[in-house]
Amino acid sequence: MYLEEKESIQLGIIGAGGMGRFYAQRFAQAGWKNVHVCDLPEKYESLKIEMQGTGVNVLPDGFHVSRRCDWIMYAVEAEHIDSCVAKYGPATKMGAVVGGQTSVKKPEVEAFEKYLPEDVHIISCHSMHGPGVNPKGQPLIVINHRGNEEKLDLTIKILSCFESKIALLSAEEHDRITADTQAVTHAAFLTMGSAWRANAQFPWLIPHFVGGIENVKVNVALRIYSNKWHVYAGLAIMNPIAKVQITQYARSVADLFKLMIQEKEEEFRVRIKTAGNFVFGGLQKDHKPILLDDQLLDEFSLSKIPKENRQPNSHLSLLAMVDCWYTLRLSPYDHMVCQTPLFRIWMGITEYLFRNPVMLEDTIQAALYRKEIRPDDMEFVTCARGWAECVSLGSMEGYEKRFEETADFFRHQFAESNVVGNRMIAMISKNTGQ
Repeated sequence: MYLEEKESIQLGIIGAGGMGRFYAQRFAQAGWKNVHVCDLPEKYESLKIEMQGTGVNVLPDGFHVSRRCDWIMYAVEAEHIDSCVAKYGPATKMGAVVGGQTSVKKPEVEAFEKYLPEDVHIISCHSMHGPGVNPKGQPLIVINHRGNEEKLDLTIKILSCFESKIALLSAEEHDRITADTQAVTHAAFLTMGSAWRANAQFPWLIPHFVGGIENVKVNVALRIYSNKWHVYAGLAIMNPIAKVQITQYARSVADLFKLMIQEKEEEFRVRIKTAGNFVFGGLQKDHKPILLDDQLLDEFSLSKIPKENRQPNSHLSLLAMVDCWYTLRLSPYDHMVCQTPLFRIWMGITEYLFRNPVMLEDTIQAALYRKEIRPDDMEFVTCARGWAECVSLGSMEGYEKRFEETADFFRHQFAESNVVGNRMIAMISKNTGQ
């Protein structure tokens, strides 16, 4: 029966960006014989040329996909989901399954409910990674909002070609978990990049930004800035829960910095240790660390600075993250079902710092008493607040401007950092059994 379905079921994808193409090509490679995709009408001819020989059929627009296909996925930007479904949704084939790949499910589901015919099944999904990551073993969320068992089974069959770990959640659960994990993770790395740009710094040339977990921070920040801005903007701005988390992160950054510049060691130390015990204190002795040792991470460096010339850093970005989790009473380990590669890495370097007493003590001392790194930390505070205000105001235009200005500053390094970053993600995924 499965082979018959691959011959007869018509699969359609509306939107041929990174994830839309990724899905379409994976389906075709898995043996689905009727895979259709469309993009903006003005891209029809160029997309046809690009997809020649892939087994993917390019259609002129979303009307053609909606009228023809039994299983349809909207792979469009979160900010455009409502207008796109309003335009093409009413033409959906009777009895079809419709879902989306946006990173925020509340507006997506609301658009489906508003514009799709009542006989259409709504079963959405979200691959918790970008198109450049091997999907095998990565989380893939499936949301059965309005579908029967037969259609849910079909959806899981279709998605099984990714060999991902499928988890069933509601739209509300999905948005809560992604806000708690992805939104703040992205905000931290975006802030790093903005601060480096504001100081006209290439971090791999500066001693206190080199080695071990510093390599991870640099590579991941550049990886984010090498992607499309809207991937992160939609998740942050259109998810109201995310705004709370990002605002608190900026507040934690500022609160800790105020203690640092006043050299209030006892208060600073108590705050760090209290937050660390809340997040990491319940881990069992046999807990397998997400990261391997600091020395192994040295191989993922973009720097030529000798190891012996490195200098301690305050790791304000990591200290503030744990303080943020504690303040909001969030346990990140509760959300590993929705872990993205970036979140797993972020958790890894944070866990590594807080569970290494010597490194944590060096960090506390650097934060309080290494005045030569204060300008970097001050810029980090300013940029964290800037990103939080941008998200709070709901400014897509402002988000894009901030993102692209920093991306342009680092663009010459993207090719190398992405190669190194892919190796790093593969190593960490292997270590954690993903």
